[in-house]
Amino acid sequence: MGDTLKYDAFVAIGLTESKAKETTKNTVLAEKLYSIILKAKEISESNCTLAATGNILYGIATKLKKQISNREPLLVQYAAMKKISTNDQLNAALEFFLSNPEGDVDIKAFEAYTGVGVVVSPEDIEESVEKAISKHKDAILERRYHFNSGILLGEVKKSYKWADGKDVKSEIDVQLRDLLGPKTAADLEKPKAKKPKSTGQTEKVEAAAPKDSKAGSGEAAGDASIGSDGKVRSFGDMMGEAVRFHKTGENYKTDGYVVTPNTMSLLKEHLKITGGQVRTRFPPEPNGVLHIGHAKSINFNFGVAQSLGGVTYLRYDDTNPEKEEEKFFTAIKDMVEWLGYTPWKVTHASDNFQQLYEWGVKLIRIGLAYVCHQKPGDIKGKNPPPSPWRDRPVEESLRLFEDMKNGKFEEGEATMRMKTTLEDGKMDPVAYRIKYVPHHRTGDEWCIYPTYDYTHCLCDSIEHITHSLCTKEFQARRSSYYWLCNALDVYCPVQWEFARLNLHYAVVSKRKIAKLINENLVRDWDDPRLFTLTALRRRGFPPEAINLFCAKVGVTMAQTVLDPIMLEACVRDVLNAKAKRAMAILEPLKITIVDASADFPKEVTVPDYPADESRGSHQVAAAPVLYIEQSDFQEVADKNFKRLTLTQPMGLKYIGLVISVKEVVKNDDGKVVELLVESHLASELKPKAYVQWVAEPLVCEVRLYEKLFHHKNPEDPSEVPGGFLSDVNKNSLTILENAMVDQSVAGASTYTCFQFERNGFFSVDPDTTAEKMVFNRTVTLRENKTKS
Repeated sequence: MGDTLKYDAFVAIGLTESKAKETTKNTVLAEKLYSIILKAKEISESNCTLAATGNILYGIATKLKKQISNREPLLVQYAAMKKISTNDQLNAALEFFLSNPEGDVDIKAFEAYTGVGVVVSPEDIEESVEKAISKHKDAILERRYHFNSGILLGEVKKSYKWADGKDVKSEIDVQLRDLLGPKTAADLEKPKAKKPKSTGQTEKVEAAAPKDSKAGSGEAAGDASIGSDGKVRSFGDMMGEAVRFHKTGENYKTDGYVVTPNTMSLLKEHLKITGGQVRTRFPPEPNGVLHIGHAKSINFNFGVAQSLGGVTYLRYDDTNPEKEEEKFFTAIKDMVEWLGYTPWKVTHASDNFQQLYEWGVKLIRIGLAYVCHQKPGDIKGKNPPPSPWRDRPVEESLRLFEDMKNGKFEEGEATMRMKTTLEDGKMDPVAYRIKYVPHHRTGDEWCIYPTYDYTHCLCDSIEHITHSLCTKEFQARRSSYYWLCNALDVYCPVQWEFARLNLHYAVVSKRKIAKLINENLVRDWDDPRLFTLTALRRRGFPPEAINLFCAKVGVTMAQTVLDPIMLEACVRDVLNAKAKRAMAILEPLKITIVDASADFPKEVTVPDYPADESRGSHQVAAAPVLYIEQSDFQEVADKNFKRLTLTQPMGLKYIGLVISVKEVVKNDDGKVVELLVESHLASELKPKAYVQWVAEPLVCEVRLYEKLFHHKNPEDPSEVPGGFLSDVNKNSLTILENAMVDQSVAGASTYTCFQFERNGFFSVDPDTTAEKMVFNRTVTLRENKTKS
């Protein structure tokens, strides 16, 4: 019966039947809109009058933010009295209230801001449309009904801000019809879309309410994100307006933000301290190394601040001493800087332990926290039993909290809990727990440590963070974030969420990577088959490529699980422009040119970047004895094989010679170990293919990597019933101990990348010694999975 009443009321104010049905199904919205209608009826003379204001009443129900909900009666009054009758006026009213959330409303200023009393006559609209059409007449006659009428609407709204958009659109349609006549068949055809020039930017999305973002890959695909020298545009530049944030000091305008009587004075003081500067923070736990998912967070926090002229803190969330190690602190900062970012300040949650403790005491004193003795196991899960100690006397909780601090309880015997409920329904999250573990910075000074739920929002407040950017799982903690800052009456930042970045064929959990290491399935945290940042650096992934990948993924709330192919494509795009070429032979076959003349060249010039020889070159040794890939020779070949056979010659790149087989030398097992060949000038004998080669080479070790796991989701029991350890690809690493490379790479520093012609991109591994270089294959050449 109630739903029928609501449905009838919604139709009566002008909603379509389908819209009314849809609204009725949304219990919360239906209740809110029905309440607004009843209030409007008390003001309005009749239901007929409300029919003309239904759109505005619906807008009030759907657009009015929580922090200005106290303005609802005034908005309903102005709507019912038809003083606010257009969406433009309603939006202006909401903007006015968001900018003035406190105190009495200045009615005169409000009415001026929202155009109350401003009358735009049909004649005004008609005249303004005539002027706009006259201004654009040539373009209109050329494009006819394909002309963008929004331009005309914009022209009219410049002159008459409060003109009703529907009335203006109707007048535009009438005058266009008078000018152009009826639509022809050509007018009815869909116009051919012009291909926009790529800017390398992702589609616009909004943090906390985004759409999927898309982007191309590499300059080869028309992507302007990479220059010809391999320089990648910054994350902030690539995102452009992809994220729309509040202005500093206007926290109260964001969805869900809670305004208290002191909010405006706290924000005023905040602006004094920051000078309007944007401040973000990257707050990792120092209990493991960073992975590809952290790279997105680093780029988002540092990139956004950088693009807005702001700064970013690197803050270690060091509140769990039993899992923290100094090597992780160092590695985290190293990786942030490797990605190209410099923290404005490096801080620690432990810097604020005393202040956090004092605020804990205050929370208990004002009745918003208590000491609880439920065991950790009892309060885990979704519906734990309520604490029997929730309503214990304040003085008792204060005394017990001090006892916790002074070491009078065993671990697990007591916690301090906050009296609030998270979005997921979890009641009274823990703020402090006991841990008898020395802290790497404070030693044995503390035996109680604050939780992340308690710490991160208060540290954000202390550091005057303007935009607290975090992954989606923290959305369920946004209300407690605001609650805690407001309960303590301190500056409250704004929390924005974005989706985590995950990859197929990977595990990034610290615990699971540790298992892989302990089981000797990978060497260490930087094993190139992993997706930790140290592993990606060791494999040769340039930091610019990782940043490019993060920008292309975009900032979205949709859960993102991608194939590593997309990351590898970004790596190729960057290295194709940055990596110098070198000639290398992975599986050598000895070639002796038996008819080499005395003036056989001793070296040849090879361009560093064949596509742009102006960027430099290097000298490569040449000699009658050289080496080619074993796969470049076949004794018996099919018709599609284009390289060296007993009857088919082959060219050697850069030296201008073509070789043909004279004799095949085999070992006792019948394996080909050497070819005796004759040489010809390229002008005399045209080959079907040219290949790379080396002479007087460096013998080196080359490590080839494949996917570490067989299945896309190694942690999914439905896909891998035996667990992720059972899914490890035992052939994910191949070591070639006697590969050869030309002398131009000698002395290259660790992590230097080269493109080994026809073989892929390779990076100098830290295991390189003065006696022998070691290379990791970073990625294969684009789509060159087989050689013809």
